[in-house]
Amino acid sequence: MIDLHYQKEAFLKHCEEFRGYSPLTVFSYDESIREMIEYADIEYAGQEIYINLIPLRIKIASLKAKTIARKLSAIRSFVKYLRLEGRSIHLKGDDSIKVPKTLPKPASHEHILSALSHAPLMERLAILMLYTMGLRISELVNLKTQNIGMQWCRVMGKGSKERDVPVLTHVHEAIKQYKDQMGTGEFLFESNGEKLSENSLRYSIMKVFKEVGLHVTPHQLRHAYATELLNNNARIADVSELLGHSSMATTQIYTKLGNALKMDHYLKSHPLCQKTEDKEC
Repeated sequence: MIDLHYQKEAFLKHCEEFRGYSPLTVFSYDESIREMIEYADIEYAGQEIYINLIPLRIKIASLKAKTIARKLSAIRSFVKYLRLEGRSIHLKGDDSIKVPKTLPKPASHEHILSALSHAPLMERLAILMLYTMGLRISELVNLKTQNIGMQWCRVMGKGSKERDVPVLTHVHEAIKQYKDQMGTGEFLFESNGEKLSENSLRYSIMKVFKEVGLHVTPHQLRHAYATELLNNNARIADVSELLGHSSMATTQIYTKLGNALKMDHYLKSHPLCQKTEDKEC
C-alpha cells in the first residue's frame, strides 16, 4: 500500500527544492493535500489508487470559490506528480469550479508616497524596491547582496527562473545607505545574521501603511508597478519580462485597469473628438 503521507512530504520537498515554490505556497499545498487524505474516499486495489474527492468538496463547500479552486489545483498537482513517479491514480470529483475573475488592486502612487514619508529605514527601502522593481515579497527576502548592481539586479523568481530588473539611481543610493547602517550580509534583509522571513517583512511593510490609515499589501505594490508602467505606454512584452511572468496573458490583466485612461487618451487624440468652437465630441 502506498503511504500518501510519505509521498506528500516527498512532493512538498520537490516543490520547494526543484520548482522553487515559496514557503507560503508549500504550506498551502501541504494543507490541501492533508485535507484530501483526511476527508476524501481513498481505496487501494493492488497498485491502483482510487480517490473520490466528493466528500472533501462537501466538507469545504462553504469556502470561497477561489479557495476551493486553489485546493483542487494543489491536489491535481500532487496527483500529477504521483503519476510521473509511476503511480496509477484514478481521481474523481476534481471538476473545476467557476471562479469570478477579479482585477488586481494596485496601491495608488499618492498612497505609496505617503507611506514612504513615514517609513523607517528598512521599511522605506523594502517599499521602494517592491514599487520600483515589481518584486514579489518572496523574491525580495531572497535577494542576495552580491546580485545587486548599480543599474541592474539579478532576481530569482518562481520556478528558480532568473531575471534582471533595473535599479533606479535613488533606489541604489537607498540600498547603499541601508547597507552602511545595517551592515552587509549574504541577503539584503537580515536579522541577527539570518535571512528575514517573508511574514516578518510583510508585517513590517503593512504596519507602515496602517499607520497612515491604509491597508496595503506588498503584492499591491507589485500591482502598482505593473499598472504604472502600462498606463505610461511601456511595452507589455517588456513589462511581462520584468515581472517574471511565464505567459504574457498573465500580464494582460493589468491592461484592463487602464481602460479609463485609454478612453481619456482617445478623446484627446482622435480628430473627431477634438474641441471646436461649436461643439465637443
